[in-house]
Amino acid sequence: MLSIDAGMQPEVVTRFAPTPSGPLHVGHLLAALQARRFADERGGRCLLRIEDIDITRSRSREWVELMHEDLRWLGLQFDGDIMVQSERFDVYAHALDKLRAMGLLYPCFCTRSEIKAQIAEMGRAPHSSLGYLYPGTCRKLPEDVIQARLARGDSHAWRIDMQRVQDLIGCPEWMDLHRGLQRSVPTLYGDVVLARKEMPASYHLAVVIDDAAQGVTHVTRGEDLFEATHIHRALQAVLDLPVPLYAHHGLLKDNAGKRLAKRDGARSLASLRAAGLSPQDVMISLQRALGNDGIWHI
Repeated sequence: MLSIDAGMQPEVVTRFAPTPSGPLHVGHLLAALQARRFADERGGRCLLRIEDIDITRSRSREWVELMHEDLRWLGLQFDGDIMVQSERFDVYAHALDKLRAMGLLYPCFCTRSEIKAQIAEMGRAPHSSLGYLYPGTCRKLPEDVIQARLARGDSHAWRIDMQRVQDLIGCPEWMDLHRGLQRSVPTLYGDVVLARKEMPASYHLAVVIDDAAQGVTHVTRGEDLFEATHIHRALQAVLDLPVPLYAHHGLLKDNAGKRLAKRDGARSLASLRAAGLSPQDVMISLQRALGNDGIWHI
């Protein structure tokens, strides 16, 4: 059962949660505005969270300051204290300990190249927009082998056994405000990684814990994260966390219909500012794009 009762009419709380791995771009702007406007239209609050758990990607000091500069330029403001994920590693470690005690985690010693080779041997491997499904190589390693490798200090990640999760919780529901009632299938995307050496908690684990900690009632985010909600709903169930409502919005695209994102060369807000555009120019272009199936022109 969903834990948010529409009849209770709780205060609406949304969040904007960028990763400081580069300058903010127009896709970030869309996400920030969606979250801010959703809250404002309902008399609620919109929070800011810095998702800097991946120490290999996040250069937080440099990029967080640039992010604040971009947000000030645009006139976007957020409510309450800013949550910083890199300050919460102990919270994520506690959640991992809980899952481990429930028998839901196992160490995976496979390297990325080994996983690719295993998948190649499978021929037509299961695949989704979230990537290839891990074939479960380490799931049934003998306990003595696991302990010996851990004692030896072998590099490993911690994966969650989604079949055990599904046996425990079934297929819990969640609500998307654009697509209606959904049913999570925990096993759909395989045994995802919840932690590794360079990332003390994965996005999947941190996001559900932090949404609960911040009291987020409505998660507005891009439709590219729709499938990940199957994983997030399963984690909420096993960790006994509240379940927000979701609103997965469309994405900005180029003329060819390709998603605009940092890795796709989307223009940064700093570059638009340097080119002499005003915040109003950028907002007008964004509104034009939203009225044209997300096609961005500027």
